Amino acid sequence: MDEFYLEHAEHPDPIIQVRDLKVDYITDNGDFTAVKSVSFDIGKGEVFGLAGESGCGKSTIAFALNRLHKPPAFISGGEIWFEGQNLLSLSDKEITALRWSEIAMVFQSAMNSLNPVISVEEQFADVLRHHRGYTNAQARDRAEKLLDLVNIPRDRLGEYPHQFSGGMRQRLVIAIALSLNPKMIIMDEPTTALDVVVQREILQQIYELREEFGFSILFITHDLALMSQLCDRIAIMKDGQIVEVNHARQIRQNPQHPYTQKLWASFPNIHEAKRTVEGALA
Repeated sequence: MDEFYLEHAEHPDPIIQVRDLKVDYITDNGDFTAVKSVSFDIGKGEVFGLAGESGCGKSTIAFALNRLHKPPAFISGGEIWFEGQNLLSLSDKEITALRWSEIAMVFQSAMNSLNPVISVEEQFADVLRHHRGYTNAQARDRAEKLLDLVNIPRDRLGEYPHQFSGGMRQRLVIAIALSLNPKMIIMDEPTTALDVVVQREILQQIYELREEFGFSILFITHDLALMSQLCDRIAIMKDGQIVEVNHARQIRQNPQHPYTQKLWASFPNIHEAKRTVEGALA
């Protein structure tokens, strides 16, 4: 890949450094490489966006950073450095301890992330007891404070996921991700299933929480316009590779790679004359 498009992939003060990451899937029809020697940094306190069409490898990278892949997927090459340690060299016990406490994740579907048969309070307590050894009383106190952060009434702690709206469930997942004060949160299309008004509310809340607590964010979506409003830098993915990395304003106003230009061309603009987008993603 032309280095001209990737000159902003590194960061002077990184919390995580991904180098030549490769992820393969073993199938009956042979091996398939989903992520092809990807490299990028995420800075401390930075919101880093990863955009691209469905199937390009975005979520595969997200799962790799937390080593959540299960067969037939496996990480076949590269390094992931987090504050001086290579996550790919850690034991299963060590990486389990690091998840949620240092690197948390907000998955695409909140309803699938939350356990439908236990209360919200118990789901907070499960994380807090496992990683911090909290008592039930300590866990409840912490959970109440976290609900305050995401504007959900404390008296709803005893309720179950199906009793909340889609936007509230997504805020619950964000609150659980914040429960151990992680240094980095991976957000894999956290607003995809929500309407545009709720999307705006969730993104505003994410921004405010980041400003207050200073954690880094890897924000993943196929919606480049949405991402450009939140992120500091954006990486564009195509067919398992990062084709361009630049500051959000540059990606929006002056995209360099032809694929990035086509992605932008696929978004309608109500202020422009009517035009066709034939071949925009060819």
